[in-house]
Amino acid sequence: MPQKTATEFVPRFQGSTFEGLVETFTGHFGPFDASPIGSTASFQWSTDFWTNGTLSLITSEFHNEWRVKAVPETAEWLSILLPRSGAINVSLGKHMVESRPGTLALIHNHEADFFLTKGLPHIADVLRLDWSVLLQTAAAIFEKPVNGSLGLSPMVDLTVPAGQLIGNMCRTIIGGIRNHGPLLQSPVAMANLTQALADLLIRTIPNRYSRHLEKQTSLIAPWHVRDAIDFMQANVSKPITMAVIAEAVGVSVRALEMGFRSFRETTPAAYLRTLRLRAVRNDLLEPSNRESVRAVCLKWGFFHFGRFSAVYRSVYGESPSETRKRRARVPHGSVAGR
Repeated sequence: MPQKTATEFVPRFQGSTFEGLVETFTGHFGPFDASPIGSTASFQWSTDFWTNGTLSLITSEFHNEWRVKAVPETAEWLSILLPRSGAINVSLGKHMVESRPGTLALIHNHEADFFLTKGLPHIADVLRLDWSVLLQTAAAIFEKPVNGSLGLSPMVDLTVPAGQLIGNMCRTIIGGIRNHGPLLQSPVAMANLTQALADLLIRTIPNRYSRHLEKQTSLIAPWHVRDAIDFMQANVSKPITMAVIAEAVGVSVRALEMGFRSFRETTPAAYLRTLRLRAVRNDLLEPSNRESVRAVCLKWGFFHFGRFSAVYRSVYGESPSETRKRRARVPHGSVAGR
């Protein structure tokens, strides 16, 4: 019964005011925008969360409905929604997705207009996966730089084998994390399960790169394209040119160009630029990096700051300074070992 599920955890955080709820989540996950639905005279809530810094579990119970959305400073993650009672409505442009008990939804938090918790009491488990993990996994699978939106289909069909596997894996992770469970005591197991989940999502959930999976079985890049990619990745911070790359792999610039256009659907120069853009973004999101935005740009070979900012915005939908403002943070007091 849904009521029993609330007793599976003893929450560290609970209260009777909406302001207390917002303060608790802001203190652990950074800024966001939220508003209650209806009266807040008695806003009953309880929650707890556990994380290794890359994958977090939030288990909550709400006795009032409320709405939440990301702001530019909010870190990027994939929300994996598993309601146990009530529902979570998500506005995605012209479409509304409703996640109810027995369903599983995948939502990039910065692509949602808002999340609405409804149904009383509302009880849900939500896994939050660092968005950079999915981008890096997709880049490795498709053998090309991947940025911005993945266009993941939001609802997972739990009646098909792939959906059942995703659902079972999510439930295994939830059981292993809750109450500082064994997964948080085993970093290797946690990392392997997190990577397996990311890989499974990219390979089985329809997304805007899925067609590349179909082509990979019959279209394998020639050696000089693969060698060029390896050379770029090893020397991405150096002032290399297309001529230098072509010489390093032993082909002409024209052959290099044709290889990338045929097997990566881009130019080698654009491929290198995307690698450098991703490196800039990773630095800007790194909490320990204290370099200025301009210093980071220069470090990765972007010397015209105005032109770089325009390209960066066209790829990521925000300026470099906006990325820096919402650099990812590990929730305080939620890591393993507490």
